[in-house]
Amino acid sequence: MDIREATDSDVDAIRSIAQRSLRSTYTDFLDADTVDDAIAQWYGESFGDELTDERSLVLVVERDGEVVGFSQNDLIGSQHRSGRVLWLHIGPDHRGSGIGVRLLVRTREKLLEKGAERIQCFVLEDNEGGNEFYRNHGFERAGKNEVDIGDETFTENVYVEADLEDEGWGAVDELEIDGETVYVSYGEAARGSKAPFYTAYESDDRAKRYALLCGNCNSIDNAMDSMGRVECNECGNRRKATRWDSSYL
Repeated sequence: MDIREATDSDVDAIRSIAQRSLRSTYTDFLDADTVDDAIAQWYGESFGDELTDERSLVLVVERDGEVVGFSQNDLIGSQHRSGRVLWLHIGPDHRGSGIGVRLLVRTREKLLEKGAERIQCFVLEDNEGGNEFYRNHGFERAGKNEVDIGDETFTENVYVEADLEDEGWGAVDELEIDGETVYVSYGEAARGSKAPFYTAYESDDRAKRYALLCGNCNSIDNAMDSMGRVECNECGNRRKATRWDSSYL
């Protein structure tokens, strides 16, 4: 699985995913014509401009050569201090496999790298699954907005990162790797040469550390030398030493 910035060649796939995602998730309160109006409004010919605007960030998830999800984001305010996750869509056929949280994690990282000091996420109030997704991964509701979709106006909830004090960012995901279940804490990240490494635990209470997960290839098969430098044996992703390594590796 690869998460990368979108290019012009991804526009058709993004449009298709958005349409299928909206139709599968919002059928209780959006009819087909409203969805079509929204897709034409947001992902029409001008959407390509989003890919070159320095204030915008569009990421896609590519799996086995196919784009299966995307996030649409922007940076606002003085010196781009607020990063906003406007839409995060995973194709209906690829949900339930952890792709959504991985995309959220990488989106957050990219927005912070671009200078954002705070992250906001937006989801329609009537999308129960979307609201639960953000609540379960380190965000809390902070307000409401109105958004026009076609000729109708809807309420959307605004989420911000919860104040977790010393606990760190609260995105923890259960993964099965090589037949073993581990719990990955995406708030505990260390920069790697290709992608971050994340701390994996034996249980969801994060009581006992298990391994480091390579964010580039989703492998826990890695090696550490005597200086504390870590290299993934699957893809060669490298992480520099930190002075805390000896406490748990």
